[in-house]
Amino acid sequence: MHENFHTQRPDLPFACECGAVSGTLTIDAGGDHVICHCTDCQNLAHYLGHERVLDAQGGTALYQTRCARMRLASGRDRLACVHLTDQPTLRWYAQCCRMPLFNTYANGKLPFITVQLAACDTAARDRLLGATGGHLFTHEAIGDASDLRKMSMVTLMRRFFVRAIKDVVSGDRRRAALFDPKTLAPIAPPHRLTAEERQNLWHNRSHQ
Repeated sequence: MHENFHTQRPDLPFACECGAVSGTLTIDAGGDHVICHCTDCQNLAHYLGHERVLDAQGGTALYQTRCARMRLASGRDRLACVHLTDQPTLRWYAQCCRMPLFNTYANGKLPFITVQLAACDTAARDRLLGATGGHLFTHEAIGDASDLRKMSMVTLMRRFFVRAIKDVVSGDRRRAALFDPKTLAPIAPPHRLTAEERQNLWHNRSHQ
């Protein structure tokens, strides 16, 4: 029998900017609240026209957890996804307002979900998550990042694989809202940026 994620655990509401896509994220001690400064996260915000999700040093507030802990309440048909590079990371957003929402693997075979905390209720987010566990890819941050508390990638990946193994063994990867339960394919057709689109993205960023 699979674990009941939602029993006596708090839920964090989220929604896209226009409210068409909404849902809840079940929170517990097994997730990771981080700030990521990587170039890809910064590029995503610029590609979607949502630079406001970035802090002054180019950081994106994220919560990474087990894939079935996110539940959609509305807007399943409004979801779109994109590969910014040739890497397998899949970036999900709302087509209606282009709000970035989630990061996942290219398919449900490697289960995890990372939620954009800018889409979450601010008061509930601060109450349930508290301070961040640390900052990632600070060498790609904007400006001086020497005072930021770093999170070890070794620590993050160890916790990541523990969560992924639990989802595979329990069968919960087939209960993830963003993937077909039989094929584990994404529920929206992914778009991979062309070389021209990537070049335009970099050009636009360099002239801002």
